Amino acid sequence: MSTESTSQNDILFARAQQTTPGGVNSPVRAFRSVGGTPRFITRAQGPYFYDADGKRYIDYIGSWGPAIVGHAHPKVVKAVQDAAANGLSFGAPTLGEVEMAETLCRLVPSIEQVRLVSSGTEATMSALRLARGATGRDKIVKFEGCYHGHADSLLVKAGSGLLTFGNPTSAGVPEDFVKHTLVLDYNNIAQLEDAFESMGDTIACVIVEPVAGNMNLIRATPEFLRRMRELCTQHGSVLIFDEVMSGFRVALGGAQELYGIAPDLTALGKVIGGGLPVAAFGGSAELMHNMAPIGPVYQAGTLSGNPVAVAAGMTTLAIVQEPGFYDKLSAQAGKLVAGLTAAAQEAGVTFCADSVGGMFGMYFSTNVPSTYGQMMAGDKTRFNSFFHGMLDEGVYFAPAAFEAGFVSAAHDDAVIAETIEAARRVFARIA
Repeated sequence: MSTESTSQNDILFARAQQTTPGGVNSPVRAFRSVGGTPRFITRAQGPYFYDADGKRYIDYIGSWGPAIVGHAHPKVVKAVQDAAANGLSFGAPTLGEVEMAETLCRLVPSIEQVRLVSSGTEATMSALRLARGATGRDKIVKFEGCYHGHADSLLVKAGSGLLTFGNPTSAGVPEDFVKHTLVLDYNNIAQLEDAFESMGDTIACVIVEPVAGNMNLIRATPEFLRRMRELCTQHGSVLIFDEVMSGFRVALGGAQELYGIAPDLTALGKVIGGGLPVAAFGGSAELMHNMAPIGPVYQAGTLSGNPVAVAAGMTTLAIVQEPGFYDKLSAQAGKLVAGLTAAAQEAGVTFCADSVGGMFGMYFSTNVPSTYGQMMAGDKTRFNSFFHGMLDEGVYFAPAAFEAGFVSAAHDDAVIAETIEAARRVFARIA
């Protein structure tokens, strides 16, 4: 009797590993930290997607954030079809690019001018270059657990002690590339003050996720961000909010709207592309005038402002501006985390959860973490059991304990209730 798997997911994964490192085109899609076989998705609709075996899942990654209006929204699909019929790429300016820039400047008050790019990594990398070019300084400050894309100077972990510069977290990144990157603890005001006291006149910028989503969901404290703003202003450093994930996810104006704090530069992505590759960085006209072709800081991209991607993004941005959109989105995320928490308590499983706008986090710990270290102390083994249990139940969460989740406008009360009932069964099994 044959013991070979008949799962199309297994077959595709074995095939993919022959020609693709690890069988995936982004490490976050792998199941390395939870074990098992990645699901190969064939189609998606609303709050659901379907794998190669035809199994339906309630999807809580939403393409890692962009699918805020649900998968394959009819208006977004129509916009893409119409744009594609006129040509896929021109290498020349389009009206759509102008309209997207105008929309982003209108919705994010700290942005007066914006440059469109194709990925979040491009946006943060270019914002860093701009900050260094505008200030004439080299040093940058980032925070442990915040991910800002895979640019060399940002693939850094903390050094061996306070106020030591970081070490590369990826092979292929020379020590010289990160020698100007200082890595501090998230939400640690004292460390930030010490850094500026000792080297404030050499710091080009501070880059931060104001709502972190890459060490699971962790909120910055208002005091932390306020002090950051004060220190950057005092020392002439550029404050960069990486809102690639939180932009248009936690509020219409992003996390900076929630906190009432204006950064000097903002990086955006994910939602503004509606599922296609669009990202952006922007800030004051004075800062942005340092960009080529009118300034000395160079950046370019063949597919920047791609007309099909811009059409998807503009239609998505129009939908999220409809009255009550964010009230409903936040309410649904709140119902989800409250229901999951109650289900865990019923089973006696140590668990807590949090949400901001359409983002949420799940933690197998007593309290919602506020730092990278607290997040890392959670029960990862219990998470892995929960993840696979929910996967079997037809609910797809991120395949790692360190990633935020996402609710869309298509996650209605029935979908949330189905998720919570599945969680009750799984928590009971893993208690």
